Amino acid sequence: MRLCFVVEEQYRFDGMPVEVIRQLGVWGHRVDVVRPGTSLLRLSEVVQAGGHDAWVLKTVSGGPGLALLEAAAAVGLTTVNDARSIRGVRDKVAAAVVGRSRGLPVPETYAVPHPALLAELPSAVFPLVVKPAEGSSGRGVRLVRSPDLLAAASAGLSGEGMLIAQPYVPNSGVDLKVYGVGGELFATERSSPLHPGGPRRERSVPLPVEVAELVAEAGEVYGLDLFGVDVLLGPDGPVIVDVNDFPSFRSVPDAVARVARAVLELARTGGTVPGAAAVGPLPPPEPVPGPVPGPVGESVPVPGPLSLLTSAGVPFRIPATAGEAG
Repeated sequence: MRLCFVVEEQYRFDGMPVEVIRQLGVWGHRVDVVRPGTSLLRLSEVVQAGGHDAWVLKTVSGGPGLALLEAAAAVGLTTVNDARSIRGVRDKVAAAVVGRSRGLPVPETYAVPHPALLAELPSAVFPLVVKPAEGSSGRGVRLVRSPDLLAAASAGLSGEGMLIAQPYVPNSGVDLKVYGVGGELFATERSSPLHPGGPRRERSVPLPVEVAELVAEAGEVYGLDLFGVDVLLGPDGPVIVDVNDFPSFRSVPDAVARVARAVLELARTGGTVPGAAAVGPLPPPEPVPGPVPGPVGESVPVPGPLSLLTSAGVPFRIPATAGEAG
């Protein structure tokens, strides 16, 4: 296959996607890399209908790469993830509205051009988590505990464009990041950036069925094939606080091969469209190591009606991971 990866400078030396690109080359596939942030692009040559089996995007939120991916989609090329789905989750305002309208446990969300306007909210709504509507990787996230602290938040978030604010969900100070790749889900527990005084840790953890069902449903709602969902275990149950396309997949067993296989399968099938179920795992095109043996990487079926199905009708699988991340 011939693939095109759109990679911005921030990820030029990042394992995701550099190692994935290298793995695809080892398997005999041709991978072209486009860096939209530093290159003069002749669009008629770069984006050619039929020139690539699929385009893959790894860029920062708000970067120029998404427009290029959307151009490829406009001429009928397969994109990973679907370009419309990427746009939908990168705009946190739109993602919040879509999630709540589809019944996902997304906190009440307020949108403002400047954090000072949040002073119009009753004090009972505080503490608030405030962040850029097109932010990523935890950039610009602030915990504003009371209205009188809005001035400090305003200084830190100046020039960020539209902002969103959500009531703080009481939790243990640990975020749960669940990755979806190749029809499987993997959970990582990491220290919350909103609790800087606590111990720093990141590790793979078992994935509760309740959370697995929720994340599988979120992948379907947002139409994503490769994704990450940030979940907080609040007093009233799990809450979705963020959704990302093509995340880092940190602590996912054999992540490079899994992501590479998923990209090839999506290129072969033409990917999914918004609202469609994620595609299940495909045997690799070349002999590569199978799933990691033992408890890490072991998969179990998701019960109940919220399970995502592959095109063959096989339940979306949840890996039961345990132990410290490598």
